[in-house]
Amino acid sequence: MSRTENVELTVLCLIHNEKQYLLQDRVKKDWKGYTLPGGHVEPGESFVDAVIREMKEETGLTIQNPKLCGVKQFPIEGGRYIVFLYKADQYSGELISSEEGAMHWVNKDELGRVNLVNDFHELLQIMLDEDMSEFQYVIEDGKWKAVLK
Repeated sequence: MSRTENVELTVLCLIHNEKQYLLQDRVKKDWKGYTLPGGHVEPGESFVDAVIREMKEETGLTIQNPKLCGVKQFPIEGGRYIVFLYKADQYSGELISSEEGAMHWVNKDELGRVNLVNDFHELLQIMLDEDMSEFQYVIEDGKWKAVLK
């Protein structure tokens, strides 16, 4: 049995201030709705450099001091999809949107009023709860199940 597997590496970032989260109204059909901006890690790129680059590309903002706050993972054909979860409250620049979707500052107390992606609350829980660090999807009896640790 091999001790290695194929992986797809990605990053997401919760850019926030005291009252708001920066969310992307994602247009792709595979994960449609309001979610966190992010993208793929390029070959040889550090995870921190990837999250800084992706935030600049998708939001126009340059984040400073992104903090790793969790990992999300799920099985894909032939391997595993891994998402490194970051948060940042220091940023500069002018907000833009991208082909991935429109960017919106959403008040924390108004999250229930926007069309969030299916697992947004679980994702946020992992990112904000200092006693948790992992969001894993497993397949049990042919159904996807979220396991938070």
